[in-house]
Amino acid sequence: MFFKLAMRNSRRSRKENGLFFASLVVSIVAFYIILALSHQDVMIFLRSLESDAVNSLLQIAAVFYVFSLVMLFFLIYYASKYQLERRRHELGMYIMMGMRRSKLFALLIAEDLGSSVVALLIGLPIAILMSEVVSLLTARLVGLGVIGHHVSFSLQAVILTTVGFVAIKLAAFLILSGKLARKQIGDLLVDTPETEKKQLPAPVYGVSAVLGLVALVIAYCQGIGGYSWISVKYMAVTITLGFVGMFLLFFGLRLFVDALARRANGSKPLAVFGFRQIHENVATKSGTLAISSILILGALCCCGAGVGICISRQNMDHVLDYTFASYGGDAETDSRNIRAKLEETGVLEDFSDVFDMKLGYIKMGENESHDDAVNVGNVISALEKLKVSEDRDVLINNMSYMTYPYLIQESAYNKVLETAGKEPLELGENELALYTDFFTDYRGGLLNEVLAERPEVDVRGDEYHLTGEVQTTKIVTDSSITLSFGLIVDDDTFARLTNDNYELYVNAVLKKDIVDDKGLMKAIMDENEKLDGIDFESINADCESYLQNIGRNMFYTVAAGYITLYLAVVFLIIANTIIGVQFLMGQRKSGRRYRTLVKLGATYEMLCSSANRQVGWYFGIPVAVAAVSSIFGVRALLTGILSESMRGSVKQILIIAAVMIILLCVVEYIYMTAVKRSSNRYLMAMMTPERVE
Repeated sequence: MFFKLAMRNSRRSRKENGLFFASLVVSIVAFYIILALSHQDVMIFLRSLESDAVNSLLQIAAVFYVFSLVMLFFLIYYASKYQLERRRHELGMYIMMGMRRSKLFALLIAEDLGSSVVALLIGLPIAILMSEVVSLLTARLVGLGVIGHHVSFSLQAVILTTVGFVAIKLAAFLILSGKLARKQIGDLLVDTPETEKKQLPAPVYGVSAVLGLVALVIAYCQGIGGYSWISVKYMAVTITLGFVGMFLLFFGLRLFVDALARRANGSKPLAVFGFRQIHENVATKSGTLAISSILILGALCCCGAGVGICISRQNMDHVLDYTFASYGGDAETDSRNIRAKLEETGVLEDFSDVFDMKLGYIKMGENESHDDAVNVGNVISALEKLKVSEDRDVLINNMSYMTYPYLIQESAYNKVLETAGKEPLELGENELALYTDFFTDYRGGLLNEVLAERPEVDVRGDEYHLTGEVQTTKIVTDSSITLSFGLIVDDDTFARLTNDNYELYVNAVLKKDIVDDKGLMKAIMDENEKLDGIDFESINADCESYLQNIGRNMFYTVAAGYITLYLAVVFLIIANTIIGVQFLMGQRKSGRRYRTLVKLGATYEMLCSSANRQVGWYFGIPVAVAAVSSIFGVRALLTGILSESMRGSVKQILIIAAVMIILLCVVEYIYMTAVKRSSNRYLMAMMTPERVE
């Protein structure tokens, strides 16, 4: 009988508190996925490239797991408190009918353990399935393919998820059950109304709201302007201003809600009553709403910025698979030796194309200064005529140092363009093209505007015209070779200006059928094993693959994706559950008011309409503040974490972030709908006439 009662009560609690139970299931899924990271395909692959960085990420993931367990403990404690408060009368009747307090305590623990087991039985299979799907998706996104896929199931993650979840849930319920079991019968059978807080003069709330807005504006300006990212001290100042601003803003919002209550008319049933309820909730729980809004803001920023960065990093310009660099005295001889080595070991047949890339400096006389090799004064003058901006000033400064740039052979660069599937250059007589490794949309657009005028450039006393657009296709895979600016010249001009003294790099591209069969990453890894057996030092050369340069970039992509999305999920669960539980607890404490309205003739539809509007406002206020703040928060976050080469993708990332923010707002609507249903069930109970003894 005891276990039947515990099972029945546990099943009823899950049904009546579906929002809270669903939040626990999602938490289990998030815990497992973050703990099973080490078994993901992409992590196994990255360990071969960036083992130290991956190990650091896994350590950070463990810290996030512990951190989220602590946060979830308070969430469970708070939500369970509402569940037990809702059952005060029921539990008091158990004692009235003779149940011992120790047995009541055991009953509550058994109910909680039952709910925990059900949550784990539902959450763990979903988590394992989602982890497998995530593993395949990330492998596909980074080019690993499904060849050599490892099952991402982790027994250790299952154990840690189960132990951590049951431990914090049991700890929270032990504390609450112990407190409840020690209460007197009279305290259990009688609802205690919430005490009203003392109201301050209206100007105090107005000043608080204004000061809060000012603090938030300053915080966002510091973040977007980059001031916050100078040092930890400045970041602490920005975060403090943000927190203080949010609390002051919500403390002052009661003045706004009070004004709405005063303006409310009778066009909607119980409109004034609803606004008075909202005013009371905002007045007594402004701190809770501020914390919830901060958590939602954190979720929106993490999700928006994280997904935006991940997607933008996938748009990497991959053209070449290998570059073999020669360091001998004769470049042509080294090129032949590299090809001979590749053919000797049978590797050459794996490449669809192998071609030379020639880079050189202008050959200067003994009495000539390198500072006089190239003069781009006309380009700088054209930039100075453009609208004043930070980007223009940066370009002018960078171009002023372009006095001795690399020269790139046109035919070699056209080979790179052909490999990339782009149109080749067709330089005319006395024409040059500008090349840079640091292309960004916001500065490249300014340069293209200047290049459209075909400005003159002086090269060792000869006049040339810069033509076309800025060229940015990578000329080698070696990340150590980065050209801030270079000049692409025709082959005859290249030979004349360099005096046939140049650096040689041999580029290679794997055959398409090999890549299609294995996936890019797997194909390069297999090829690396073959190349490791070649002694390139004997021919004064070395080899670098695309993987060696993409490894760290891919690591940041994965790290940003997993950690930001994990934090977004945790923050969103906690914030919405807090708001929902807070509202339902407040509604229960106002039960006498609803019973009075029923006696005065209010129908069920009227009560539900009023309560649903209250839910909309109660959720809408913190969500709206967080959504507006996230526009500036995501931008400030990108200012600090984006590299210079990705600054041009800010607009694209912001668009992606905006889409993610909209999707999360849809999630908020789902939470609101769940709370409305719980509220409507409670109001249905209010329609039953209360018996007066």
